[in-house]
Amino acid sequence: MARKKTITRDQILNAAYEVVAKEGFSRFTARNIAAKMKCSTQPIYLEFKNMDDLKNVLVTEITNNVLTKLLKKEVTGNRLIDLGLNCIEFANKEKQLYKALFLEGEVSVGDIKEYSYEYFVGSVIKGTEYEELSEKRLQSVYMGFWIIVTGLAALTSSSIVDLSREETIELLENSFQIMKKQEPIDLSFKSLQR
Repeated sequence: MARKKTITRDQILNAAYEVVAKEGFSRFTARNIAAKMKCSTQPIYLEFKNMDDLKNVLVTEITNNVLTKLLKKEVTGNRLIDLGLNCIEFANKEKQLYKALFLEGEVSVGDIKEYSYEYFVGSVIKGTEYEELSEKRLQSVYMGFWIIVTGLAALTSSSIVDLSREETIELLENSFQIMKKQEPIDLSFKSLQR
């Protein structure tokens, strides 16, 4: 008779999440995850093919959960401002996780770009003053949006810049108004098209 599993897939994913959220992917090892669960590494390798498999599953789950929370939290009523503000606040609240996911290159830029652009056009822009923009201008606003938001997130989460929520909202509003009115800038850098 086979032994009953005492360590579940969810427990492994939760422990792996804790490791990444506190220490980043540099400490993402089977031993560190097993230590978090107070067990051997065997359950990890029974549930996942290898550490890359575990990492891929974990990153997908974290990205989906984070993006869902970031995309749906209403703060000002302006979906574009709310999305930017939520991203910046996530970076400040979950500094190590933000760094691990978005600054250390563990999440594919292409995957985020595809998912976020569909959401951006379908949910954030739809029904707003931006909806009437041409496709080229809309893509320019989208890329400008992410450059501004990730820049502010990186600067504020590393304490280089200290902005209040009101100052952040005002800065985002002013930036987006400028982007909406200016001629589109080609921001399709090679590095963003991975």
